[in-house]
Amino acid sequence: MSAPVQTSRWKAIVLRHETALLAVVVIEWLCFNAIGPRFGSLDNTFDILRHSVEIGLLALVMTPVILTGGIDLSVGSLLGLCAILFGKLWRDAGLSPLTAGGCTLVIGALAGGLNAGLITGLRLPPLIVTLGTYSLFRGLAEAITRGADTFTNFPASFLFLGQERWLGLPTQAWLFGAVAAGVWLLVHRTTFGRSFRAIGFSPEGARYAGLPVQRRLTLVYVLAGVIAALAAVIYTARLGQAKADAATGYELFAITAVVLGGTSIFGGVGTVHGTLLGVAAIAVLNNGLVHARQPREVAGMLTGALLLLALSGSVAPKLWAAWRARSRPSPPPTPSSTTS
Repeated sequence: MSAPVQTSRWKAIVLRHETALLAVVVIEWLCFNAIGPRFGSLDNTFDILRHSVEIGLLALVMTPVILTGGIDLSVGSLLGLCAILFGKLWRDAGLSPLTAGGCTLVIGALAGGLNAGLITGLRLPPLIVTLGTYSLFRGLAEAITRGADTFTNFPASFLFLGQERWLGLPTQAWLFGAVAAGVWLLVHRTTFGRSFRAIGFSPEGARYAGLPVQRRLTLVYVLAGVIAALAAVIYTARLGQAKADAATGYELFAITAVVLGGTSIFGGVGTVHGTLLGVAAIAVLNNGLVHARQPREVAGMLTGALLLLALSGSVAPKLWAAWRARSRPSPPPTPSSTTS
C-alpha cells in the first residue's frame, strides 16, 4: 500500500466522529481523576459500569430505532412499568424470579408491539405514538401501585444479578456485553440490519426496492420493548426494589447517548460502537460530577446541553455546505454565438 493511501486512511480514522468522542471520554476521565482521588479506582470504575448498564441497554436498542428514522420516547416509562409488573409477578403471583423475568420480557415485547402496530399499521408518527405510550406506561405503573406500593425483599440469588460480581466483573456487565455484541452484529454484519439505514434514508425508496419496511420497523420496536424489560429486571436487582417512578428520564439519557455517538436523528447514519462511546461519555460525566461534589441538577443541565450540541453538530455540516454554495460567486455568463 502506497504512502499517500496509508496517510489518507489514517487521516480518515483520526477525523471520524467516534475518534473525537473517544478523546472526549479520555479527557473527562483525566480531569475528574485529578479532581476526585477515588475516581480512578477499580471499585469506582465498576460502579460506573454497574450504574450505566440500564441506560446503555436502552441506548443500544434505540440505535436501530433511530437508524430507521424513528424514535421511542416510551422506553424509560416501559422500564418502570416492567419493574412494577416483575415485582407483582414475584410477590403477588408467587412466581420465581426466573419465571417472573421471562414473563416480564413477554410483556415488554407486547408493549413494543403496541408501538409498532400504531406506527406501521395506522401510519402514525413515531414521535406522537411513543409520546402517548410514554404517558400510558407511566400512568399504568402509578395506577397499579397507587403511587405508594414498593416491591422489596427480593431473594439474594436474584440480587446477585445487580449487586455482585461474577468472574471479576459486575454480573450485569456480562449481560450488557452479550446484548451489545448481538445488536452490533445485527446492525453491522447482517443484510437485515443494514436495511435499517436504507429505511432511514428513504422509506419509500426502500419499499420500492423490495424491502419489507413494515416488518423491519415492527422488529425494532418489539426489540426495544424486550430490551427495556430486560433493563427493568436488572434495574430492580441493582436497587433491590421496584417503584412506579423507576427510570424517570432514562429515555433522555438514551437518546443523548445515541445522538452523541454520531447517529443522525433523521435516520440512515450511525454506529453501535459510537453509541457505546456516547454511553461512556455520559456515565463518566455523571459519576465525575458526584466526585466533584456538584449538585445533581448540574448533570441534568449538562446532559441536555450535550444533546443540543450533538443535534447541532449533525446539522452544522449541511448548513456550512449550503452557506459555501451561496457565497461562491456565480460563473460569468458564456457569450452567445453571433450569426454572420
